[in-house]
Amino acid sequence: MNAWLYGEEGYYKNFKAIGKSGDFYTAVSTSSFFGASIANYFYGLLNEGKADKNGWLIEIGAHQGYLLCDMIQWIYTCDPTLVQTLKFGIVERQPEVRKSQLAYIKERFGNDVQITHFNDISEVQVDYAFVVANEIFDAFPCELLKDGKIAMVEADSIYWEEASASMLEWARKHRLTQGEIAVGYEEFAKAMASGIKKCDFVSFDYGEKYVRNDFSIRVYRTHETYPLFDEELVLSDSYKKDDITYDVNFGHVGEAFKDAGFEEVSYETQARALIRFGLIDILEQFAKQTTQEKYMREADKIKTLISPTMMGDRFKMVHFRR
Repeated sequence: MNAWLYGEEGYYKNFKAIGKSGDFYTAVSTSSFFGASIANYFYGLLNEGKADKNGWLIEIGAHQGYLLCDMIQWIYTCDPTLVQTLKFGIVERQPEVRKSQLAYIKERFGNDVQITHFNDISEVQVDYAFVVANEIFDAFPCELLKDGKIAMVEADSIYWEEASASMLEWARKHRLTQGEIAVGYEEFAKAMASGIKKCDFVSFDYGEKYVRNDFSIRVYRTHETYPLFDEELVLSDSYKKDDITYDVNFGHVGEAFKDAGFEEVSYETQARALIRFGLIDILEQFAKQTTQEKYMREADKIKTLISPTMMGDRFKMVHFRR
């Protein structure tokens, strides 16, 4: 999976279109109010003295930069002086993606907003940062475990071999008999803790806070889903060309961050989180400043974000603090 997504000519090696024209869409591509809501939550933390106005706002895996820019825009709306005191960063290792991000940010803000790029979260050495990420945990590599064996691929076919003792111990501890075991959560949390003295980390992803004991790993191609073990899926046709993902085990994420010295501030559905962050209030403010047609258009987008049958319940928000 690591080679599929991040290797030479991997799926994420170059910039990927997200939205109707791409392989998938996200909350960020659905509505700019997604970023505005998170920024509104951050603004509340600043007012309560729980965040530092001289600190950093950092996005991990920013794609083109829509989310960070939407957040900056709302922060400016709330208090223009904060754009002068806060510093902004993006964790992104791909040079071509960086270029696209900088071009978009310049298009949005000209030279008024400066962005610092980091190759890895371990490079961030600051006193305080509010770190945000959307759909990154599902993009971590994972091992596939079934009956004490892990999946291997050879000549476009999946076969099984004995798992390591450490992996089997993890599976026994979590009562996992089959499913995905993410690789890298622990190192990621430790790297964030090592360089950021005080940190709020907010992330959205799809999954649950328990072991499913089933495989969720799947391939996305132009908004169609193909289970990895589907007999009709030809691996050579999808390898490095299509997105591959799986449901996040938030219990595993929480353990990794707890071991790195973080506390879990909140864990809830995306719908509950966005409403608590002020999404409906932001929409109502927008209604007073625009036409009925534009308001209805934006309201329909927001339904996608919070409807239980769409993103609202399937996606979760987790907030860790250190």
